[in-house]
Amino acid sequence: MNRIRLITILVLSAILALSGLIAKPETLIRSEIPDNYKWDLTDVYKNWDEWEAEFAELETKMDEYTAYKGRLSESSAVLLETFQLGDELGLLADRLYRFVAMSRDTDTRDNDVSAKLQRVQIIFSKFGTATAWFDPEMLTIPWETMEQWLDTEKGLAIYRHGIEDLYRQQAHVLDERGEELLSYFSSFARTPRSIHSELSTSDIDFPEVTLSDGDTITVTPGQYGLVLSTNRNQADRETVFLARNGLYNETINTYAATYNGICQRDWAFAQARKYNSTLEASLEGDNVPVDVYENLVKMVGEGTEPLKRYHRARKLLLELDEYHLYDSSIPVVDFDKIYEYDDVTEMVIASVAPLGKDYQNKLRTAFSGGWVDVYENEGKRGGANSGGVYGVHPYMLLNYSDTIDDVFTLAHEMGHTIHTMYSNENQPFATTQYTLFVAEVSSTMAEALLLDYMLKKVKDPKEKITLLSHAINSIAGTFFTQVMFADFELQAHRLVEQGQPITADVLNGIYAGLLDQYYGEDVYHDELYDITWARIPHFYFYPYYVYQYATCFASSAQLFKEINTGKKRDRKQAVKRYLDLLEAGGNDYPMDQLKKAGVDLTQPATFQAVIDNFDELVTKLEEEIARL
Repeated sequence: MNRIRLITILVLSAILALSGLIAKPETLIRSEIPDNYKWDLTDVYKNWDEWEAEFAELETKMDEYTAYKGRLSESSAVLLETFQLGDELGLLADRLYRFVAMSRDTDTRDNDVSAKLQRVQIIFSKFGTATAWFDPEMLTIPWETMEQWLDTEKGLAIYRHGIEDLYRQQAHVLDERGEELLSYFSSFARTPRSIHSELSTSDIDFPEVTLSDGDTITVTPGQYGLVLSTNRNQADRETVFLARNGLYNETINTYAATYNGICQRDWAFAQARKYNSTLEASLEGDNVPVDVYENLVKMVGEGTEPLKRYHRARKLLLELDEYHLYDSSIPVVDFDKIYEYDDVTEMVIASVAPLGKDYQNKLRTAFSGGWVDVYENEGKRGGANSGGVYGVHPYMLLNYSDTIDDVFTLAHEMGHTIHTMYSNENQPFATTQYTLFVAEVSSTMAEALLLDYMLKKVKDPKEKITLLSHAINSIAGTFFTQVMFADFELQAHRLVEQGQPITADVLNGIYAGLLDQYYGEDVYHDELYDITWARIPHFYFYPYYVYQYATCFASSAQLFKEINTGKKRDRKQAVKRYLDLLEAGGNDYPMDQLKKAGVDLTQPATFQAVIDNFDELVTKLEEEIARL
C-alpha cells in the first residue's frame, strides 16, 4: 500500500551485501579521488537548498494526504486520487532519504548530515502515525465492492496486487486506534539498529597492530579482509582476528542488549498483529510459507559434510597443524594478481553476453561515471550496496581494493543495479520495488556469469584454482553461512517467544553450537568467533533476511544452468524468463515470480542441488591441484 511503501522506504531503498568488506591497502582522502570514481549526487539534488525545498513540499503533501481520511469509500475515483497522491509522496521520500543517506555514507562522521537523516526518519514516523487510519479504513470497504472498483477503474490496475495483498492479510490489520498506537512506536523500533550502527561505525575505534614484517596497520573491516585474504603468515592472520573480534568483545554486553531489543521488538509487533511467531510475521508479507524457511535450515544443517570436507582439504593443502576460520580466506595457492577496477569493468560487461545486448548496454551506462563510489576513504561506510532512486538511476557503493573478492563483489552489486534499472524502466512507482526475496537472484547470477567467463579465459593454472576456490567460497558464504546465520536468528527469536533471557553468554552459546555443527572438529574452535553475531549488520537492520541469500543462490544456480546449457531455443526462452523476472519489480508475490521464471522453492531438490554442486566443485579443485 502507499502508506506502507512510504514508511518502509528506509529499509527497502538500499539492498546490502555482506561480501564487500575489502578495502584499499591505504585509506584514501576523498578529495584526492578522481570524480569518475565517486558518486555524482547532483543527479538527485543540485544542492542542499533543493533538498530543503522538497522536504518542505513533503510536509505539505502529507497534510493533503491525511485530508482523505474518512473518504476512501466514497468512490473508486477518490480511492485512486489517494493512491496517486501516495505515489507523489513516495517519490519525494525516496529522493530525500537516498540523498541524505548516501551523503552520510561517504562520511559517517558528518553530524550535520546525520541530523538531516534523523529529520527524514522523524517525518516518516509522524506520517505513519497520521495515516494509521488508511489500512483499517480500506478494509471497511467490502471486498465485493473493491473487486468491482478494480475491474472498472482502469487507474487502479497498477495498485491491484497491493490491494489484494492487504485483503489477504486482513486478519493482521488492527482497527484504526490499534494501528495508530503501533505507529507511535515506529521511530523507537529503529533505535536498536541505530545503536548498532553508531556503535559499529561512528563510535568504533579500530585498533592498530604490528605485523610480522614490522608494518603497523589499523584493523578496519577493509584491512581485516585484506590481511585474511592475502597474508600467508598465519600468525598475522591470528593477530588481526584477535584485534578485530576482541574489539567487539569489549562491548559485547551492549551488543547483546541491543540484539535483545531487536528480538523483543519483533515479538511485540508479531503478537500485536496476531501472528504465531516472529518468523511467520516476517514471511507473511511476501506470502512465503514458514516451511520454506524451516526446511532450508534443517536440510542445510544436516548437509554440512561437503563443507567439512572442503576445510579438511584446505588444512592439508595449506599444511597447517591447526586450521582456524581466519585461515579460510587465504588462497590454497600463491596467487596475488592485482585486478584493476577499469579492467574488471570490461570483464563484467563481457561476461553477461548470454543475457543480450540490452543488458550489456545497461552495464556500460552504469560504469560510465557518477553511479559508482569505488574506493574506501576516511569516514566512508564499509561494505558494498546498491540502491535506486526512482526517476534518476541506481547508485552503487564499493570499497574496492583490487583483490579477486572485490572483482566478484563488483559483479554482485552491479547485478542489483541492473535489476533496479530493468524494474524502474518497466514498472510504475507503485510496483517498482522488488522484494528482498528475489533481490539476490540478480546479484548471484552476475557472479556466476563472471566466474564462468573467467574460467573459460584464464590459462594460468594457479588462477584457475583461485577461481574454483572462489566459487566454492561463494557457495560456502552465500549458502551455508547465510543459512547458519538464519538458524541463529531463529533460535534467538524463539527464546524470546518462550520468555527466555537473551544475554551475551546465551547468544555466544547459540553461535558456538552452530560453529561446531557446520565446521566440525577439523576447524579449531576459537571462542572469540562465538561473538560473530555482534558484528553482522543484517541481524539488526533486516531480521530474517539472510536466508534469502540462500534461496536466491539456489534460484540463480538453476536459472544459470538453463541459460547456459541445452538447445539454443531453450536457452533463449530461459533468458527471456529471467529478464521478465527483472522487469517484474514487485508486481506479484516473489515465490510466484520465481515459478514463472522456472524455479520452485517448495521443492527440496532445489536446495539439495546446491549442496551437490558444492561437493562436485570441491572434487574439481582437488583434481586441479593434483595436476598442478
